[in-house]
Amino acid sequence: MENNINKSGYKTYVVPIILMIIMWIILFIPAGTIKFWEAWILWSGFSLITLFINIYFAKRNPEFLLRRTKVKEKQTSRKAPALLKLYYLGFILPGIDFRFHWSNVPMWLIIVSNTIVFGAYIFIFFVFKENMYASTIIQVENEQHVITTGHYSIVRHPMYLGMVLMSLFISLALGSYFSLIFMVFIIPIIIYRIKNEEEILIKNLKGYKEYCLKIPYRLIPLIW
Repeated sequence: MENNINKSGYKTYVVPIILMIIMWIILFIPAGTIKFWEAWILWSGFSLITLFINIYFAKRNPEFLLRRTKVKEKQTSRKAPALLKLYYLGFILPGIDFRFHWSNVPMWLIIVSNTIVFGAYIFIFFVFKENMYASTIIQVENEQHVITTGHYSIVRHPMYLGMVLMSLFISLALGSYFSLIFMVFIIPIIIYRIKNEEEILIKNLKGYKEYCLKIPYRLIPLIW
């Protein structure tokens, strides 16, 4: 237990800082300047929320943070088609767009988009509070049970809903229309992952099949 606490304390500060540095590089290096003001707004807000989430769970549930750092799947799951990896170009293009002045996104849309991005990230935080088993990989823990309260009483995968909203509006928050062309790949990526995840959960998580019958919508209420 003490070893886990030490690990979580280390990851609480080191992992988010590394993530923030990587994000800074991805945003500003392609732009060729630090005058990319749209990127400063997004990066600052994202960094503050990330640090808050990590500090919050380090104090209340360090095991959750350790679970979120796992990258190796315990269960065998199908990988999404390689073509969908074009999604990651959506993070690089805004800087290039800024450098060559391709897009002219109005200020009001940039502000609204940032509000949606940060709102979606905060939404994901509350999903984490509701479901401490939320992981970066598809797995079923020994003590895991089906979460049916809060956001999970509306859709089966609220965390992915937050991720989709964040991805779709990050491009506009960064002032780039061209980036959005690749960011839309998040939709098939999430659909593919949800289908894989549910196959494993129905097979290995007691009560999940009944939960699917009770909550018919996977991602968007009244749609899918």
